[in-house]
Order: sequence, then structure tokens, then C-alpha cells
Amino acid sequence: MDSDKKKPLPEKFPSFNDNQPDHHDLDIDKDRNTTDPPLSETSAEVEEAQPDNAETNNKEEEDQINTEIEDSSFPETPDFSQVSAEIDQFISILSNLKSDEFELPEIPEFVEQFALLVEAKIANYDSTDPPLKWSQVTEEESTTFLEAVNRIFKLSTSLCAFSSESKYDSSINRVGGILQRAMSYLEEEFRSLLEDYKLPNSDHNNDSKMKQSSSSLSNQDSDQCALPEKSDSTTENNFPGYSEEVVSNLNKLVITMMVGGYETECRQVYFISRRNALEESLHELGFEKHSIDDVQKMNWESLEREIVSWIKTFKQCSSMQFTGERKLAEAVFSGYESVSETLFSNLSRGVMIQLLNFAEAVAMTKRAAEKLFKFLDIYEALRDIIPVMDELFPADCSEKLKAEASLTRSRLGEAMVCIFCELENSIKSDTGKTPVPGGAVHPLTRYIMNYLKYACEYKDTLEQVFREHQKIERADSASRSNYDYNSQSQNINNPSEKQSPLESQITKVMDLLDTNLDSKSKLYKDTSLSLIFMMNNGRYILQKIKGSTEINSLLGDPWCRKRSSELRQYHKSYQRETWGKLLSCLTHEGLNVHGKVVKPVLKERFKSFNAMFDEIHKSQSTWVVSDEQLQSELRVSISAVVIPAYRSFMARFSQYLTPGRQSEKYIKYQPEDIETYVDELFDGNATPTGKKKP
Repeated sequence: MDSDKKKPLPEKFPSFNDNQPDHHDLDIDKDRNTTDPPLSETSAEVEEAQPDNAETNNKEEEDQINTEIEDSSFPETPDFSQVSAEIDQFISILSNLKSDEFELPEIPEFVEQFALLVEAKIANYDSTDPPLKWSQVTEEESTTFLEAVNRIFKLSTSLCAFSSESKYDSSINRVGGILQRAMSYLEEEFRSLLEDYKLPNSDHNNDSKMKQSSSSLSNQDSDQCALPEKSDSTTENNFPGYSEEVVSNLNKLVITMMVGGYETECRQVYFISRRNALEESLHELGFEKHSIDDVQKMNWESLEREIVSWIKTFKQCSSMQFTGERKLAEAVFSGYESVSETLFSNLSRGVMIQLLNFAEAVAMTKRAAEKLFKFLDIYEALRDIIPVMDELFPADCSEKLKAEASLTRSRLGEAMVCIFCELENSIKSDTGKTPVPGGAVHPLTRYIMNYLKYACEYKDTLEQVFREHQKIERADSASRSNYDYNSQSQNINNPSEKQSPLESQITKVMDLLDTNLDSKSKLYKDTSLSLIFMMNNGRYILQKIKGSTEINSLLGDPWCRKRSSELRQYHKSYQRETWGKLLSCLTHEGLNVHGKVVKPVLKERFKSFNAMFDEIHKSQSTWVVSDEQLQSELRVSISAVVIPAYRSFMARFSQYLTPGRQSEKYIKYQPEDIETYVDELFDGNATPTGKKKP
């Protein structure tokens, strides 16, 4: 429809085409009417006036108008309220018009007035150096400012609806420029508020981190990571680093920016700011981002420290960080549920993927027995979070993260099964040909038993690992699958039941250790020392098992009784091998011939006893029995056998030796001396007989 055929505005719409006077113009004209004389009376004066005076007067009038605009404080000025009301009315008219039916009104001058007033107020905020912070303005001022920005947006939207009308172009550009300037200021203030957060006090965490850097085997409890205490008011509201007042201001800015068409900018600022904050929080907890290659190249000591930090960070995120982050997004974007959900999903997923990537990289490192315990810690952390992911994350995000976490957990589980295979291989490959001095506990025995003791502290988790992640067909060095071994193993405590996967694994390790120790015992040329070696290692194994509730419950009392029976047998064999030969010197057989004691034979018996006892003392005082109870049992049993026999032999036959030089030559020891020297056995010290220890 041509413009000359359009209908005029209906009477219900007030006309804005009658050259309405500007409000300020009205005030200025009023002042002029009361102070200036008629034009006819002043013509001569005007002609005589100097050009400089005219310019000065015009300049003063212009400054006065500008000053009135700049000094107007729109929250209180009636002029602003009136102009705002007229703007609202004009917006209402435009929203009800159709450009193809009615002739569009001209742009009223109060539109420019409103633009100037809002522009001046924006200048008061963003033109200062530094710009006025949102936190420095009163609630009334901020509310009025945001209302003005909303009104500018509505005006811009209404005008843009008639962008085809060339007469609106200037006003569209003018109002649009002011809106953009206002939104830019709000965007910067939104960013400033978001970046002004307070991290929780990390001193406690740092102290814990320092304490948790020790070896897995020597300090298993280092992985118990305490969560940081809530130490400031910002955390009491479940908003990570912000007070309720700040969150309220953030929400007001969000509403204005979202309504004003700046949703993309608003979301981007929030995402980047909170992503940076989360990364800083991870850094404060001690977790650093590493690539898979970085993890693969780390030595174990360094990686172990990183795992400790990872566990602490992961628990912190799953128990507090994600919950607080979700509440923050919901509060800041209150009224925009889908936006807050998307932002939180993207932020939390980014953090979780970063944490899961590290765990997966750890699972890909070279298998080694000492890594089992840290792998278990990571495995438990992942296992515990998967069931609660639906509560932590939105549905779509939760499903994806659960799949990622489950995959990483499976890889860790399979790695741990392989690590146990490495433990078995380490036993089989320990084929050293050098016996341990003194028949002491072998280092392999100490390592394996300590390893199993700590491993069984994770008994329930390891049961789950072997149940869920043990491959049915895995070749071992015995050229048969582990499944075959398990299927043939019976529960020692209840032969009618099959062993659990972990019980079967522990039993297999113990059998391999027994076989290895038996072969090592044959490295000793002295049979008695070989038996001491087996007693030492057997007692050490038994004590470790009895001292661990978890491993004892796996192997059971029947296994312990069987082991104790074996130890008693070693003890008897040792006594027979060592002291049985010595006691043969004290037999009566061959001493009496035709009712008379044969002195040469008697002297030879005493000489043999002395020489043999000297040799036993010399050698076995260097042997080692570190278990005090076993050491005491051996000494008591030796004394109980040797001393009575020796005392009886002396009492009966010493009289046949000539007192004095002859008796001293052949009777080297008194029974009390024998007891003293027996108490010196198994100390690991060489003390010549005849020289008592101080």
C-alpha cells in the first residue's frame, strides 16, 4: 500500500506529529519570556551588540541545556519519569500499528530526550576511571538503571519492526547504539562480578597433600582424603565463592541481558569465567592437567603424588564442587532452567572428562606390582561416584559421564588383574642362587606378605575387581588359564565350596611363594640352617596372616593350623639333625666292657661332645631368628634336651677321670655353661665359646 493511501492514526492514538515542544525547551522558553523585552524594544541594542557577546550568550544557553541534561538524576527527576511514561506510550502505539494500514507517526522529540538521559547515565557508570563497579551503586540506582536499559531495548525492538521506513533509520541507529553501549557495560560488570570470587581455604588441603606423598606399601592410610572445612560465609550458602548479595546481582544482570537479546554473550561470559574458576580450584587442590604422554613418561614417585592429588580433587568435586556449581548456575540463571542446565552440564563435563582422562592415562601405564594400591584408590573413587551421577548431573550429561567413568573403571580393573599376574611372575622369576645369610627371612617373603596384607585391606574391592574384570582366558606362566586354576581350587575351610576369585588368587600366590622358598632352602649346604630358614620364613608368614583380619578370613583357620603343623615338623627335624648328633656323644653304649668303664672311650666321648658343641655354638650363634617367640622356643627346647642329658652323663662318668688336670681337659663345660651358650644361639653374632658375652 502506498504511503499517500495509508489511513491516518485513529483518534485513540495521540498525535506525535504536532511539533511537540521539548520539555527542556518549554522550561527555557518560559525563562526567556519572563526576562527578555519585546523584539522591537531591543533591536537597536541587538544591532549595537558585539559579536563576542552574542557568541558568549549562545554558549551559556547551550551549556545550561547540557548541564540540565547531565545533572538530571533519572531515578529522582520528574522529567525522566514523565519522559519514560511517554516512551512507554509510544512503544505501546508502535506495537499496535501495522505499517501497511496506518500512516506511521514521526519520531517524537522526547525519544531523543530519553536517549540523551540514558546515555548520560551510562556515561556516569562507564566513563569514570576506573568504571563504576556494580557493587558500588545502591539497589535503587541499579534497579532504575536496569529498567531504563529494558525500556531502551523495548524501544529499539519496536522501532526495528519498522526498519523499512527510512524516516526511522536515524532513531533505530541512535537507540541501538545506546543499547549496545549499555549491554557492553553490563557484560563487563557481569564478568567482573563472576571473576571476583573467593576460593575455600586450602591450607588444610595442602597439609594433607604433604602428608600423603609417601610410599603405598609403607603408608597405605595416606589416601584417606579429608574434605576441606567450610571456612567462610560464601560457602555456607552453597555458592562456590559468592555471597547471596552477589548472586542476586548476577541474576539481575542475567535477566536484563537475556531479555535484551544478549543471551549468547551472557552465556559465554559465564562459561569462561566459571571454567577459569574451576581450573584454579583444581590447581589449588594440587591437581595439574597432564596429557597421556606426560603421564606415561612420569616416574612412579612423581605419578604417585599426582594420584594422591587426583583422589583428593575427585572426592572434593563429587562431594561439594559439582553440587555448589549446579546451585550457582540455577541461582544466577533463575527463570532460565534450560540455560542453567546446559551451562552446568558443559562445565561439569569438562572437569570430569579432564579427571577421567588422567585416570585412564594411569591405567595405561606399564604394569608394576607397587601400583596396585593407587589403582585401587582410583577404582574406588570411580566406583563410588557412578551410582550418584544421576543426582549430580542432568540426565543427558549423567548418561555420558557414567559411560565414560564405567569404561575407565573397567580398564583399571583389568590392569589390576594383570598386576596380580605380575606379582605371580615376580615370585617365579626370583631365582637367585645366593642364600640369605644366617637363614633369615628372605626379602621376597617380606615383600609378598606385606603386599598381600595391604592388598587384603581392599578385600571387598579386590573381590569385585576379580569377579567383574578377570578375563576367563588369560595365559599364565604355568601354561594354563587362570580360570582353570580357579575352577580346580576348593575352599580349604569348606571343601564343598569353590573359592572366591580373590581367595583363589591369594592361595595361588601363597603356593608359589612356598615353592620358591623350598627351592631356596636347598641352597644351604647345612641341613640344619636350611630348616632354620624354613622356620624363619614360615613363622613370618604365619604371623602376618594372623595379624591381618582380612587375609586370615580368606585363608582361614585350617590353613593356619596346617602351617603351624609344618613349622613344628621343621622344628623337630632341626633338633634331630643338630642336637641328635650331639646327644649321641652322651650315650652309654660302648662305654662299659665287662662291667668296667673304658676310659679312652670316655675321654673320646667328652672330646667329641666338646668339639661338636663348640662347632654348633660357633656356627649357630651367627644364625638369625628374628622372631623372639620362635627364638625362645628353640632355645628352651634345646636346653630341655641337652642339659639334662649332659648333667646325667657327667654325674655318672666324671668320677672316672682323674681330678685336676685330666678332668679339666676333658670336662670343658658345666651344665650351667651349656645353658649360657645355648642362650647365645640365633643372635646373628659370632661369640667364641669360653668367652661369655658381657
